[in-house]
Amino acid sequence: MPEPRPDELLPVPLPDAVRAALLAPMVDQHCHGVRRDDTTRSGFEQLIGAGGTPAPPGTTHFDTPAGAAIRRWCAPVLGLEPHASATVYLSRRAELGAAEVNRRLLRGAGVSAFLVDAGLDVPGVLSPAEMGRLGAAAADEIVRLEQVEQDVAEAGLPAADYAGMLRDELAARAARAAALKSVAAHRCGLGFDPSRPSRGSVIAAAGRRLADPKARLDDPVLVRHLLWAAVDVARERSLPLQFHCGLSCWGMSGTGMSGTGPGDAGVAGHLADPALLTGFVRALAPLGVPVVLLHCYPYHRQAAYLAGVFPHVYVDAGPAVAHTAAGSARVLRELLELVPFHKQMYGSGCHGAAELCFLAALCHRRGLARVLGDRIAEGEWSPADAARIAHMIGAGNARRVYRL
Repeated sequence: MPEPRPDELLPVPLPDAVRAALLAPMVDQHCHGVRRDDTTRSGFEQLIGAGGTPAPPGTTHFDTPAGAAIRRWCAPVLGLEPHASATVYLSRRAELGAAEVNRRLLRGAGVSAFLVDAGLDVPGVLSPAEMGRLGAAAADEIVRLEQVEQDVAEAGLPAADYAGMLRDELAARAARAAALKSVAAHRCGLGFDPSRPSRGSVIAAAGRRLADPKARLDDPVLVRHLLWAAVDVARERSLPLQFHCGLSCWGMSGTGMSGTGPGDAGVAGHLADPALLTGFVRALAPLGVPVVLLHCYPYHRQAAYLAGVFPHVYVDAGPAVAHTAAGSARVLRELLELVPFHKQMYGSGCHGAAELCFLAALCHRRGLARVLGDRIAEGEWSPADAARIAHMIGAGNARRVYRL
């Protein structure tokens, strides 16, 4: 079956300039590598499921908004009829092989640049360079702060040297990065004391930390120290600082493919509400470090408010767009109730399955098309306004913030 033309994928009639803006190449400002190998049906279902566990006995993750959307929209990209059964879809996927599936879906996303969080330390996933090559796009790395700290903690140094080595390692990795990123929401929650911790408290906490260096970082003092060390490096390098927010653990901690990393789904919940970051965001305001609130769902309205209040705060909708699929217009409409148009960016948050990268881009374009179409029909925005907004969200804002 021939793959549908891109302009056939938009759900509503729109002026030509708006359609062109929606279909223009986008910058995926936050994603993870997808698997380079073939997988079993159960393995694939865990990658596309939102909760991090296999489907209950007798059920399937294809019976979800994302699963139905894969059968509808990804099937034609693999040469199948829309709505092919899950069995037929997975058989075709195996027939093509992971490399060809990844190539088709990553290129089909229509992305000109991938910013890839490579800090999950999971074998078998594409590197940033491989994501770019298969997707026919540029690619840069996002440095995950907690992974850097883990490497430093396991280096076998004395507590008095911990802070200095951490800063040096952050600076070294930032030299080749597009951004720095924290999953503090899933370690101690976002309601931490926003002040910079004292040197003495850091040394004392480092002593406790280094007694069991393979444990994951969850000490609030050291999390705060890590963030402030990252702020210093980000300020020197003119890099944005990203934060996972909301229920952003789409994916599989059990398979090592969680969006936050093995074991990181433990805190989250209401402690991942981006509103809890207000004190820290306010403290950063004079420093000029951009703060990007990732994912945020179901707290995306709070994130939009912060982006409206603070000049250095930006947001994306993340994997909620792919996982809500046909409901993506509602998520985007709620963000656009408050967020300044120059503060919203596109980021798929995809991981593991290339289908999620493709779906996020598709559902972003389709959902935003509905929102823009409604605003134009109501006379609220002109076609020129709508086209400009689509360009800003799709690529323009990210190119400015990340200096691409």
